[in-house]
Amino acid sequence: MRVTQGMLSTNMLRNLSSSYQRMDKYQDQLSTGKKINRPSDDPVIAMKGITYRTSLAETEQYKANFSEAYNWIENSDAALDKATQAMQRIRELVVQASNDTYDSSQRGNIAAEIDQLKGHLVTIANTQVGDKYIFNGTKTLEAPIKEDGTRNGLGGNEVKIELSKGIYMPVSIDTNAVFTHDTANPENGLFSMLDKLSADLKDGTKTNTDINKFLTSLDTHIDKTLNTRAELGARQNRLEMMEDRVDEQEVIAQRIVSDNEDADIERVITDLKTQESVHRAALGVGSRIIQPSLMDFLR
Repeated sequence: MRVTQGMLSTNMLRNLSSSYQRMDKYQDQLSTGKKINRPSDDPVIAMKGITYRTSLAETEQYKANFSEAYNWIENSDAALDKATQAMQRIRELVVQASNDTYDSSQRGNIAAEIDQLKGHLVTIANTQVGDKYIFNGTKTLEAPIKEDGTRNGLGGNEVKIELSKGIYMPVSIDTNAVFTHDTANPENGLFSMLDKLSADLKDGTKTNTDINKFLTSLDTHIDKTLNTRAELGARQNRLEMMEDRVDEQEVIAQRIVSDNEDADIERVITDLKTQESVHRAALGVGSRIIQPSLMDFLR
């Protein structure tokens, strides 16, 4: 086969172009720190990257969900703590009122304070975090308790937050469980009981025994509130353990993404230096290939 000067020049230029492309690839890897900068560079790495990044994004979303879960549980516990204090104060007042030394006017003053504490408990039952009522289940835009202490319709379903793939944790507390407003038997509700207590204190005909009987009901409500707080504490302990696990999953997911996409900088620098040497050698050989032709002598 006859080899012409044009063929030599064409092959040399093609090889130089390929050398420039390899140098450009290494320079891109050094600039971005990534093995590939477009899917066409390596479709396998690109497809794996999509899968790994999806997993990492899910993990990051679960971490954000933990903040929302802590928000519900911690605010619920803080509200129930205030409710417990209010009910304990009411109990102290009932003990005082059942004393024979208190006359009707003093019991009336105690009743007035209990009315204020009832209003305080209604406010606690209608606690809002942001624009959400935290004691009304999924009906977060509706106040669970009316100002008079009666239930404002039926509460929503239990609020659950996904904290890991397929794992949901309940974070809401049912108003009925805390303030025990029994729709079928309203007289068993906390606020109904407080209304009756206040009325009996204002009624001069009621005896100490009549007042004293409210202590049992108050103790029941206090115990239920404490039990609910204990349940919240158990949820928070589990929440912390799950958060630790998700933190570890995030670290693993980030490492996998890095192993798949990040370039080995030391190796890239070595490859670039090698390619630069090869390129210089190619240029040197090319200068020898392009020799003066017959036309150069005829000019």
